[in-house]
Amino acid sequence: MRQLLSIVTFLVVVSAGTTFAAQSTYVNERFGTVCTFPDDTFTDRQPEPENGDGQVWLSADGASLTCSGIFNVDDDTPKGFIAGEKASNEPGYKVTYGKAGRDWAVLSGMEDGKIFYERRLFGRDGVIRTVWIDYPPALKSKYDPLVGAIAGSLKGP
Repeated sequence: MRQLLSIVTFLVVVSAGTTFAAQSTYVNERFGTVCTFPDDTFTDRQPEPENGDGQVWLSADGASLTCSGIFNVDDDTPKGFIAGEKASNEPGYKVTYGKAGRDWAVLSGMEDGKIFYERRLFGRDGVIRTVWIDYPPALKSKYDPLVGAIAGSLKGP
């Protein structure tokens, strides 16, 4: 019984840690991409691009969040996306983790001195919906707990 109570307490603490105090939910009109994030962290909304494919927010401490969509014109697949990114020789870019499912892919690594995390959903409607978060390594303990909740909120119509 004591062990069960410990497990339940642990799960409550973990789930409470991924809940945002104040949150915003962004819905992209063009692609229907949806993501939810703490609006007290990502406070500086950048101008939306003319093509309407997504939105970028910045934080005061150097992190950024992008929620967007693109047409899958190359018929990319989750596994193909990960393989291509792992094979990239772009300077300052290194994938350290990648995993794919039937209709999703996640990547993390380093780009230009920042930790990044990317989640993509490959929709049956021919759209790839993406959430991208990057942050300075010194802020890993702040952003790592947020990444899962933000990435998990990514969805389409």
